[in-house]
Amino acid sequence: MADTPDPSAARDWRDTVFLPKTAFPMKAGLPQKEPAILAKWQADDLYAQTRATRAGAPKFILHDGPPYANGDMHIGHALNHILKDMVVRTQTLLGKDAPYVPGWDCHGLPIEWKVEEQYRKQKRNKDEVPLPEFRAECRAYAQNWVNVQREQLKRLGINGDWDKPYLTMDFAAEATIVTELLKFAASGQLYRGAKPVMWSPVEKTALAEAEVEYEDVTSTQIDVAFEIVESAIEDLVGAHAVIWTTTPWTIPVNQALAYGPDVEYVLARFDSIHEGPRTLLVALDLLESFGARIGHPVVVKLGDAPGTVTPLRSIMGRELAGTIARHPMHHLGAFFARPRPLLAGDFVTTDAGTGLVHMAPDHGEDDFLLCKANGLEPVFAVEADGRYRADWAWLGGQGSVINPKFTAPDGPICTDLAETGALMAASADFRHSYPHSWRSKAKVIFRATPQWFIGMDRPLSPSPLGGEGRGEGARGEAERSDAEGGAPSPNPLPQGRGLEGEGLTLRQTALAAIADTRFVPEKGRNRIGAMVEGRPDWVISRQRAWGVPITLFVERRSGQYLVDEAVNARIVAAVRERGVDAWDAEGAQALLGDAYDLADYERATDILDVWFDSGCTHAFVLESGKWPELSWPADLYLEGSDQHRGWFQSSLLESCGTRGRAPYNAVLTHGFTMDQKGMKMSKSLGNTVDPIALMKDHGADILRLWALSIDFTEDHRIGKEILTGISDTYRKLRNSFRYLLGALDGFAENETVAPAEMPGLERYMLHLLAELDAELRAATDAFEFNRYVRALTDFCNNDLSAFFFDIRKDSLYCDAPTDPKRRAYRTVLDILFHALVRYAAPVLVFTAEEVWGTRFPETGSVHLLTWPAVDAGWRDDDLRMTWERLRTLRTELTGQIEPLRRDKVVGSSLEVDVTALAYDQADLDLLRSVDFAEIAITAPVKVSAGDVPIAEDVVRFEVAKTDYEKCGRCWRHLPEVTEDGALCARCTEVVGG
Repeated sequence: MADTPDPSAARDWRDTVFLPKTAFPMKAGLPQKEPAILAKWQADDLYAQTRATRAGAPKFILHDGPPYANGDMHIGHALNHILKDMVVRTQTLLGKDAPYVPGWDCHGLPIEWKVEEQYRKQKRNKDEVPLPEFRAECRAYAQNWVNVQREQLKRLGINGDWDKPYLTMDFAAEATIVTELLKFAASGQLYRGAKPVMWSPVEKTALAEAEVEYEDVTSTQIDVAFEIVESAIEDLVGAHAVIWTTTPWTIPVNQALAYGPDVEYVLARFDSIHEGPRTLLVALDLLESFGARIGHPVVVKLGDAPGTVTPLRSIMGRELAGTIARHPMHHLGAFFARPRPLLAGDFVTTDAGTGLVHMAPDHGEDDFLLCKANGLEPVFAVEADGRYRADWAWLGGQGSVINPKFTAPDGPICTDLAETGALMAASADFRHSYPHSWRSKAKVIFRATPQWFIGMDRPLSPSPLGGEGRGEGARGEAERSDAEGGAPSPNPLPQGRGLEGEGLTLRQTALAAIADTRFVPEKGRNRIGAMVEGRPDWVISRQRAWGVPITLFVERRSGQYLVDEAVNARIVAAVRERGVDAWDAEGAQALLGDAYDLADYERATDILDVWFDSGCTHAFVLESGKWPELSWPADLYLEGSDQHRGWFQSSLLESCGTRGRAPYNAVLTHGFTMDQKGMKMSKSLGNTVDPIALMKDHGADILRLWALSIDFTEDHRIGKEILTGISDTYRKLRNSFRYLLGALDGFAENETVAPAEMPGLERYMLHLLAELDAELRAATDAFEFNRYVRALTDFCNNDLSAFFFDIRKDSLYCDAPTDPKRRAYRTVLDILFHALVRYAAPVLVFTAEEVWGTRFPETGSVHLLTWPAVDAGWRDDDLRMTWERLRTLRTELTGQIEPLRRDKVVGSSLEVDVTALAYDQADLDLLRSVDFAEIAITAPVKVSAGDVPIAEDVVRFEVAKTDYEKCGRCWRHLPEVTEDGALCARCTEVVGG
């Protein structure tokens, strides 16, 4: 039956038709309804109810990665937390105990920077504020944003322990972080040394790789000549080795030059350079591009003299061993007068430049390692703010080195080099990618400073260091070299000892843990594996105020850090009681106790990198006992793909260093949200999508449906048109539930029919439900939520609305309530309702609650239910093949009828007579075994055998407007209806009954 009867008919039979009845509205009104549902969940403490209903069940632990508490929720937060909620809810639906404890990262530069911004607006100097007062403001700032973000995330429908989240700034958490640090110290994995690290002159602190982003910049590139003063090759003495660099500010800290042992160099005389000829040493492959930069185009051909350039001889790099040059500013004093050796470097290439690289061990990883191997240590000439030390002989007190004007061709560095005749070329036109702080957006530099490191290649040991409670730290990896007029060297920097015996290193342990971890998608394994395999030692210190202190005492005499269980216990207890403020000068002696004299020790004043903080969350959340429902290790970590170098990695290294394995069994990563055109979102471009505003306009369920419909493992898009499509998908799902609710009005248990007694169509739908159930379980196990949503929506739209509901609405509306077919249909609808509302609940959390509450208002929340009981025995592949063929024939017939509808020959398919000519015996038998008119919703179908097969397995349909009259109640055109508006036999019996 296509619709209710026409009221213009002679007799209005509408009151005899069993139309669906429901109070569930077609219009969702989600922005208005959802807050009320959320308020009820909070009043009923749905999270506690969930824990109670799953008590004793197998656990599934998703550990929440902590976002920074420093701003409103953005679309990335929304996506991330929706995905986490989907994981937790599907695992809960499967019957597991899947608690969710949200958390926040509250220490570090993001928050400290915001508080400093407030100070700057108030014309206040942070350095003049007492540390406890400053930290209190940071704590208050973080707490405010925790409260704001908590309410915003709750609005997404996330079911979690919102009243008891974890915060890295809680005293108990800070004490646990200190405990984990001291484990590294006790095992000898922790050391203090000087290595080049990413440093922000603006923020005056070291940065982790995860805190750095790359942007294209234009830099000054210069070619500088270093005079060769000593060499086994006589022709080289008096010549100049030319280096090329895009960081002119590192020239004042140069200590050596590097060459490629297998690179072929050419010694060439250039006429008319700086008012005279110059003999220069440059890589043969780069001579031509070098000549172009300095204004002397050349065509390289040894043995010939092309114009003003005369190649004198070829020299292989390895022949340069033992060659000595001098710094262009050698006249400025002791540091600059030292010999500049030419050293073999495997990293030297002929991709660009001159094939010779100047070495500044303060400002580059390759530089540091090569110089250190040859006895050259960093000199710490560049201060925290990017200026040269005031006592530095060249440009002392000047900078900042990241200022383009300072390094420009007319800046002081280039000007001084030009006066010595060493500047071969300079131009501010080199375009390249350069690291920036993702907070301040300012350029960063590599800078060697005394920092605390966790070694990647030291054998692991759970045992504390011996030696009368003192860490057997070696002397520091670098001591400050004197420049003319420089300050004395600082205390030696303890390195932490090498451990006795053979054992896996932190790097090896982490790589083994990666191999044992499940990654979704799988490519995440290679990504984090490559990062861990090639990463340097972990820099865990920061030169800031708001964070967990590095709670170590360093003996002034030996440079060894103290490892004493009693001292450590007092430190941890103090932090547990007072937080980070417990690590202060006033209480230091009390922490040391009577066994040690504070006068003999230096108290470390650096704080821990916030990545170390967050890397410890598994310890103070999963193991602390504050949340007894949690357990270690976590089954899953779920964050954005950038966390392969962030939280995933810091957690991995921290846990491998202290526990020998990863703190997680599986890692799931998602991509980033782009705008509708695939562009990165930016406030300046005006293409951001605010999830808070989106929920006000559309509701959280629309946002959830979007997040769970996309392939989140890749970068994905959101925008107005995309959300329009999502809203349409939601509307169809809602209408399916509305139909189910209406069709099941008054359904009672005594109405049910056993599957074995059902018609074939109902049994086929149970088969499809069993298939759907298996598909959703597989998608859940694979965390393929777009697959989950697609399977659910396709089933509702294609199998139910467009097929099952369409066929059986005639039976629902017009058959007698006691008719076995109608009872079987409603029985299947009831089964479908119980299954689909559960399947939809993790996705459409508010709508599913509304649907369930409409039908069962007194039975509690839908989110306390378990996965539907779908009988695998309902699967029947023979039945599936039969009905797939019938559906194919139905679709073909619909295509034949459509021209009649389009040309208005008929108003609906019910007005169409059909003759089916089957040219295959199987099709013929199939069509004769069913009421194909009921399936196709047409007037009677005549089935005949075709005379001559047109093609294999083909059925040909002949369609025409029927001559039969229409039943006034069911609107079917049947031979038994004597006149238009009269009743058919079925309707006569039902009405008469």
